[in-house]
This record gives sequence, structure tokens and C-alpha cells, in this order.
Amino acid sequence: MSSTKSHFALLKAILASIPLILKTVILHGAQMSPVKGKQDLRTELTVTIIRSFLSARVPLGKTQSDGIRDPGVKGPMWISKVTLPQPEDDVRDAVLRAIEDLKTGNETYDIPEATPVEGEWTGYRAGVGKHTAEPDLSEEVKYERLREESPSDMTVLYFHGGAYFLMDPCSHRVPLAHLSRLTSAPVFSVRYRLAPQNPFPAALVDALTAYLSLLHPPPGSLHKPIPANKIIFAGDSAGGNLSLVLLQTLMTLDRASHTIRFHGKDVPIELPAGVATSSPWCDVTRSMPSCYKNAYLDYLAPPSQPSDDTPFSTIPFVPDDVWPVSPPRADIFCNSSIICHPLVSPLAAPAELWKNAPPIWISLGEEGLTDEGLIVARRLHQAGVPLVAEMFEGMPHCHGLLMLGTPASRRFFEGFSGFCRDAVAGRVKSAGTLTWLSFKLQSSKDIPIEEACATSDEQAQTLMQRNAAWRLKTEVEMLKEWHAKAKL
Repeated sequence: MSSTKSHFALLKAILASIPLILKTVILHGAQMSPVKGKQDLRTELTVTIIRSFLSARVPLGKTQSDGIRDPGVKGPMWISKVTLPQPEDDVRDAVLRAIEDLKTGNETYDIPEATPVEGEWTGYRAGVGKHTAEPDLSEEVKYERLREESPSDMTVLYFHGGAYFLMDPCSHRVPLAHLSRLTSAPVFSVRYRLAPQNPFPAALVDALTAYLSLLHPPPGSLHKPIPANKIIFAGDSAGGNLSLVLLQTLMTLDRASHTIRFHGKDVPIELPAGVATSSPWCDVTRSMPSCYKNAYLDYLAPPSQPSDDTPFSTIPFVPDDVWPVSPPRADIFCNSSIICHPLVSPLAAPAELWKNAPPIWISLGEEGLTDEGLIVARRLHQAGVPLVAEMFEGMPHCHGLLMLGTPASRRFFEGFSGFCRDAVAGRVKSAGTLTWLSFKLQSSKDIPIEEACATSDEQAQTLMQRNAAWRLKTEVEMLKEWHAKAKL
């Protein structure tokens, strides 16, 4: 019955979008579209439809539950579901130490519990059709079959996107199975805890637990120990953020101590072979100029601009038991006071904090998040980090995962899988350039990474701090009002 209701709701939403779809098709065909010369019809329709869904006012809880609804497993993929056992508080405490080491003022955050971490081993299953049902096998046997068809000694540790409050490993199975096919490697996709129920740094604690579990399998694990130099951190959007801040956490901890306590043993702090990110969310304040300049090409709505006269407003969800939270905060993911911390917004990390990082791949569209990704890429280059950066003209946020089978997506996965293989083999070369790929991939050019974004580090910092102060002012007022009501 619930499946029937969800299908009916989807059909209703599609029918409601028909006038918008027809308008888009007509304007595109008449060469009157605002994205003329930047997007083909399929891309423009994809952006238009997603944008309309995202603009609908619904409770956050419903949006969240829709995004984590399991569609089942079918077609050319192996999925083996596992639960990593809860570690002692040492992993959580290590994350808290890293946060404290990088604090610059009075940043505040919730202290999460250490919990078990669920995840999915994902691999390509050859010789079956799109609708072939998953075989009735144990998770252990499915993992064995997966490894038979994914024999590489490399493992991709994947963090899904969704602004830290949406999506799930089940929503990313198809593109990750495709990645497994291209790399012959298994992908471990982490079901990290979501905000607003579990704000920063809960997801980071889960990410560190997952990584340490790959290196040092707890009893009952399906996998054998995986060397750090055979692991790639990867993720899209918020998952790209999580990949980068997990790396930054490890580097921060390693500067103070070379070991971490995990399931009763002191284990070495080791960096992965590389980090691969698609449209990484590097600025949680969303303050960079591209958020507004590229909005006509993207489905992510431009944020409100800071104003002394108007309080900050988060995404306009209909109130429910999930959001707003009590006591209130302005941001879904974290307290406003910590939004410019390097482990929340990687854009806040200066170049020196990236020194000695492993190779990093950043793929971007011409999207709202373009500037923040390019500025982080510039800092990585300044720190001497082996860097591969690419940008697709006219493409929206996370286009490579959204539009599988298109020429741009095929080129995206070619770069993604190639970087993973090169990083594990130790052959990533950094030319210090951004590869810019034109509409329809008709041409490409290399742009010096120092010239790829006009926004300077100083301007970026000023924009972030202004936005953070605006949010914090609103949050302080919200808390005052909440305390006053609590006294009544």
C-alpha cells in the first residue's frame, strides 16, 4: 500500500509539472531559452524538473524519508549490506580533538554518541538485465560474488550527497555499480547519520569509524584488512565535503599523535591513496558569487543574501517534528558559530593545512558550487598537493551522477575512474591547471588554476564571515525567544 501511495504521489508531481515541461520544450526549440548554447534539452529538462521538486514546500521529515526509501536491488549490481560494530568513544574523541585543534574562537557543536555504522558493499554484476532481481543469498555470499566480479585490490570509500540531511547509499547504487564496473573495485558506501537529528560532527565520526574499519576489520567483518594506500575517499556534494573533512581530520590528528585507539588497539593514522570529489560542497555558508551567477544553469536555488534588516532563513520547510529543532538553530547541519570551521566548510582551511595531502580530484559543473570548488583547488595547488581539476560548461550540480549515459557523464566517469586507478598506482601528475570542457564536449582548454576563479582568498573569507555573522545573529535571537517561551 505504501508503495502504491508513493507511486501515486510521484505521478501527481509529474502531472503538475507538465505545463512547466511544455514551456521548457517550446522555449528550447524556439532558441529562446536562457540556457541557449549551454545546455541541451535533456539537461535543461532535468534541471527544470529537479528545481521544481526542490522548491515545493513540504515538511523536512517527508523530504528526508522520501530520499532514503529503499527502491530494492535489481539489475547489474551486487549489494551486500553490513553493520560495522560500535567502537569505543575513542573514535568520537579523536574527532573532537581535531575540531578543538582547528578552532579559532567560541565555536560550539553537539557531542554525538559513538554508534554502529551501516553501509553497503557495491559492485558490478555482469550478464544480467536492468530488471533482473537480486538473488536470494546471504549477505556474506553476495559479498563473495561481488569480490569475484570486482577483483581489484583498490577500494572506494564512498559518501553520498544530499546536503547532509538527504539521500542514502540506496539512492546511489546505480552510479556506484557503474564506477565499480569501470574500476573493477568494490565500493563501500556509508550510511552516515543525517542532520538535523544528528548535526555536526556525527557524520564525521561515522566516516572515521568506516575508514578505520576498512583498515582494521572488527570481528565478524566480511572484508580483509585493506591497506590505506589502496583506499580512495570519494563523494558527491555533501559527500565530497565529508571526504575532504575526513582527510583534514586525519591530517590534523597526525600532526599531534601518530596513533588512534580503535576497538582496544592503538592503530596508526594513515592517509588514503587519494580523494575524488564531484561538485564538493566546500562552503556550507553558500556565500560565493557563483551561487547567484550560475543559478540559471543549476537546480540549486540561490541563497538569500545577508542583510542587516532581514533575519537569516533556512530552506522553507513546513514545520514538523524533525525541523525546526529544539533548542533552535539557524542551520540544519550545524550551529552557526562553527559554520566557518575547516571541518565544516573546507573552504575555510588555508593552504598550509593541506600540505602533504594525497592526490585530490575535483570535478565541477558550471553550477552554484563552482567558485568554492575552484578556490579549494587553488589552495591545494598552492600547498603542493597533486591535483586534477575539471569543469564542464553549462552542467548543473552533480551532473555526472544524475545523467548517466550522456556524453558529459561518460567523460565524467572516465575522469573519475582514471583518477582512482592512477592514485592507487601512485602516478597522479599535477599540471596546476583546470581542464575546462565546453558544451557538448566540442573543445577543451587548460586554464592555470590560479586564474580559474576571480574571487580571492581574502574576498572568500570576508564573504563567509559576513554570512556566518548573519546566521549567528539570527540564531542568537531564536534562542532568546526560545528561552523566554520556556520560562512561561
